[in-house]
Amino acid sequence: MSSDILLLLYALVAALTSAALLLIEIDVPSALLSGAAVFVVAMQIQNTVLNRLLKRKMARELTSLRASNASIRTELEETRRKVTDITLALAKRSDAQEKKVIGELHIIESLVREFAAGVARKTESEKQALPLSQPGSTPAIADNAASNSETDMLEIIRRALEENHVDLHLQPVVALPQRKIRFYEALSRLRSGGGRVIMPAQYIRIAAPAGLMSVVDNLLLFRCIQVVRRLTQKRRDVGVFCNISGHTLSDAEFFPQFLDFLHHHRDLTGQIVFEFTQSAVLKAGDQEEANLQYLSGLGFALSMDQVSVLDMDFARLKALGFRHIKVPAQTLISGMQNAHAAVAAEDLKDLLARNGLSLIVERIESEKTVVQLLDYNVDFGQGYLFGEPKPIREVADAHDPRVSQPVHGSILPAELNKRLAG
Repeated sequence: MSSDILLLLYALVAALTSAALLLIEIDVPSALLSGAAVFVVAMQIQNTVLNRLLKRKMARELTSLRASNASIRTELEETRRKVTDITLALAKRSDAQEKKVIGELHIIESLVREFAAGVARKTESEKQALPLSQPGSTPAIADNAASNSETDMLEIIRRALEENHVDLHLQPVVALPQRKIRFYEALSRLRSGGGRVIMPAQYIRIAAPAGLMSVVDNLLLFRCIQVVRRLTQKRRDVGVFCNISGHTLSDAEFFPQFLDFLHHHRDLTGQIVFEFTQSAVLKAGDQEEANLQYLSGLGFALSMDQVSVLDMDFARLKALGFRHIKVPAQTLISGMQNAHAAVAAEDLKDLLARNGLSLIVERIESEKTVVQLLDYNVDFGQGYLFGEPKPIREVADAHDPRVSQPVHGSILPAELNKRLAG
């Protein structure tokens, strides 16, 4: 029963009670009038009380609405502030990315110019070294045929780099025994204007004696970093091995530039592993070792390949920043003695693991080899059995269709605005 009905009943009871009491002293009409008056007064009191209660309730609800409204306004302002912060952050990030791209292009431009200047210096020195040939004599031409061929190759390499005819092929490195792809090794190829493919063995043979290998290495590494950044946008769990030659590691001019470049790209530390040959590491002096430690200090892992000797100080390698060792499959299977290994093949993984190194077995080309390697409980495998090197666009297409398109054409400043607009 509601409170209004109860109050009404109370008023009726009070009126009847008053009328009954007065009926003893006065006549019936007067008693009824008195009871009616009591009822009216009681109802007035009831209305007054109810009005006050209603006003108090409305005041409380109004206060609650005002508080809710204030809370909504606060949340709305907070949301607007967050939207503004996000917008500014995105704009700042976009601006930073644009500056990175422009910085990379300027670095690449300077490298190409340095390479072109080196080619010009070498060509001029060769011209000055040519003996004056007498009419009818041909030996001088024959003697310098090889030199002319090298000069032509240098020009082909220069044009390939200048026009960005640099192709990266990726070969998978898989986890064993699951064979899940965990890394790729980036292998570079240059293309001449006529479509001729120039393999590393060819351009290294020509560029290294000319003292230009550091320029080639740096340019290819910058290209590798650009591709890695795009490739790993959707797959952050896949790393890429990028090779650095011993020429670049010991170059006092170019390697510091490369380290400075990486200092501003430490967001790639989980995706790039820099790889050096065993020969380059064993020949490293104090400055080269300092370069390796600085590189690993930035957060980049290091790897060693072309390993032919296993008699090494693995603890020292870990201190330098190495995390992976690549050993040919044939060495594990039948060449441990020739490699001067201190342990048997089945114990090599544990020895490396105790020194913080993972074992990658390379040059795996048959299932029979895999069966033999499983006895050694190796971590990773690489070779044509798991996949041959493929162009970056084919590998990228499997990860993200947006990065499957190759980039061609000049990357000199004249094309900068066009590239940024695209």
